[in-house]
Amino acid sequence: MPDTATLSATAGLTAEHFDVLIVGAGISGVGGAYHLTKQLPGTSFVVLESQESFGGTWLTHRYPGIRSDSDLYTFGYRFKPWTSAPIATAAEILAYMGEVIEENDLGRHIRYGHRISSARWSSAENRWTIEATRADTGQDVRFTANFLWMCQGYYRHSEGYTPEWAGMESFKGRIVHPQTWPEDLEYAGKKVVVIGSGATAATLVPAIADKCGHVTLLQRSPTFFRAARNADDLADTLRRLQIDENWIHEIVRRKILHDQSVFTRRAFEEPEVVAKELLGGVRAHLGPDYDMDTHFTPTYRPWRQRIAFVPDGDLFKGIRAGHASVVTDEIERFTETGIHLKSGKDLEADIIVTATGFNLNVLGDIEFAIDGKPLDFADTVTYRGMMFTGVPNMVWVFGYFRASWTLRADLVADFVCRLLTHMKERQAKKVAVALRPEDKDMPLLPWIDPDNFNPGYLMRGMHLLPKRGDKPEWQHTQDYWTEKDVWPAIDLDDRTFVYG
Repeated sequence: MPDTATLSATAGLTAEHFDVLIVGAGISGVGGAYHLTKQLPGTSFVVLESQESFGGTWLTHRYPGIRSDSDLYTFGYRFKPWTSAPIATAAEILAYMGEVIEENDLGRHIRYGHRISSARWSSAENRWTIEATRADTGQDVRFTANFLWMCQGYYRHSEGYTPEWAGMESFKGRIVHPQTWPEDLEYAGKKVVVIGSGATAATLVPAIADKCGHVTLLQRSPTFFRAARNADDLADTLRRLQIDENWIHEIVRRKILHDQSVFTRRAFEEPEVVAKELLGGVRAHLGPDYDMDTHFTPTYRPWRQRIAFVPDGDLFKGIRAGHASVVTDEIERFTETGIHLKSGKDLEADIIVTATGFNLNVLGDIEFAIDGKPLDFADTVTYRGMMFTGVPNMVWVFGYFRASWTLRADLVADFVCRLLTHMKERQAKKVAVALRPEDKDMPLLPWIDPDNFNPGYLMRGMHLLPKRGDKPEWQHTQDYWTEKDVWPAIDLDDRTFVYG
């Protein structure tokens, strides 16, 4: 909650009012803006974005090789065909999003360089008051809105997560995080160590492998990778037949979603078989003599953490060519010349890249208050991973881990538009979710079951997230294939929804 000095400084501000205020102009916010214009024409809305342009993740991350790890037929919007290779570069994704903004005249709704500091709900006024600061002028600005749509993502854009290792201050080279990649970083001919084994490391290593002296991927434990051609045979066939791109997009999208559903189910029902298939795909690139057990055989079952896609096996080609190598070990300490490992070995480095993940950022580092009382989201229970008990007129977009983020963003957008229409029909000014009598004795559990999915950024920040129940409606599930049918049928007059 803002302090007294802040409230005093902004007391004289005139507020702009909108029906809906969207936080963030990334993939979710731009999609939300589109759906509002198409499903609820005439709705007044504004999109506030802290960065200088649209794109979110794809604008923040500028390290070499930055690309999607989801196919663009499902990561792209359902309403705009994707016409290129399934795995896309950040530049291609930004161009695609730019076309969505231009084609649908969304730019006039977006305010860039607006950093939100607080959001306060007033039951007396049935509206949100949002305080922000403009990056270009330093001016404080105020907005009011009937409904708040949080599309800001889940991690802190200003800084990535880097663990504290002993001796870091003694290293004579440069330590960088991919999320804040320096424009002046010169790595040609240098010895580079990339710490981490997730999608970022798998993207960065092949992008620099043939330019630096040598790059070493240093991992504490292996992760699963999926190597395949960066192409879709069905899409290529349909294009040769000169099928309309809208048809191609929908057909290929459905085919990919079907295949993903089968793969995810198999990962739970026959994990040993799926693991063997994934490892076989890697072995096909690295050869029969490579030490797969040490470097590419995880101790967990597939899909307990996100599976990084390696298009055309480029990571493994760099390893086989000798430009890159993998070391599986733990860090004892940093030295002047590199890293000393717990095994006793030393890795020399001119540059160390900490591809070690994100800092979880619950609802954009915005100070929330409900009727003057500071809001702690950890004290709430989530409704389907998008609404929170006791928090009126607000929806949050938090996408899928095992499917494309945008699939859930589209589902949430449909739900918001339907909810706003229902509120208008009921002449309701506010809506919040609440536990029903049959939910009162429901056990309250962490946001997500760590035995189901346990990436580091979630485990480190679990205490910041809302609770879940043991019923589907009180959970953030990973099951798009069920939710796509269940969500359109949600009864908005169920006792879960409390209108006023």
